[in-house]
Parts: sequence; structure tokens; C-alpha cells
Amino acid sequence: MSDVTYYVAMPFLIDADGSPVAGTAEECQSSAAALRRAEIMAHGAGHIGAVAFSRSGDPMTGEFGDATLLRKFGNVPEDLATL
Repeated sequence: MSDVTYYVAMPFLIDADGSPVAGTAEECQSSAAALRRAEIMAHGAGHIGAVAFSRSGDPMTGEFGDATLLRKFGNVPEDLATL
């Protein structure tokens, strides 16, 4: 099977210690849809921000490349790799 690209919107919240944590990610149909959904999520109740990203790979083998950030909205940690 050839590579497929997934587009994702993911909100960020603050945990009990005051640290940012990733919320539940949502798969979207396109990059534009992921951008729109992330912007809406960033303003959702309890959310401090959101990101839209894409990730490509082969679902049959489970091999995927690194995520590509499309855009950040709101107060999102600079280093997303630590989450």
C-alpha cells in the first residue's frame, strides 16, 4: 500500500499542576479542515490552544514519518516533541 496522509486537529488544556497537556486529537478530511477545526478547538471551553498537523506513512506497515505542524492557535507549548 502506498503512503497516506492524515490531517489532525488537537487541543491543549492545563492539567491540575498547571502544565499544558494535549487533549483528544480529531482526524480531519483535509489540511483546510484541520486548520478550521484547530482554530475552533483553541477557543473551546477549558482549552488554551490547539494545533493542526499532518502525518504521512504506510498504515499497513505502521511506519510513519514525523508530524508536520500546519499551524498553532492560542497558547501552545513551543516544544511539542516533549508531549
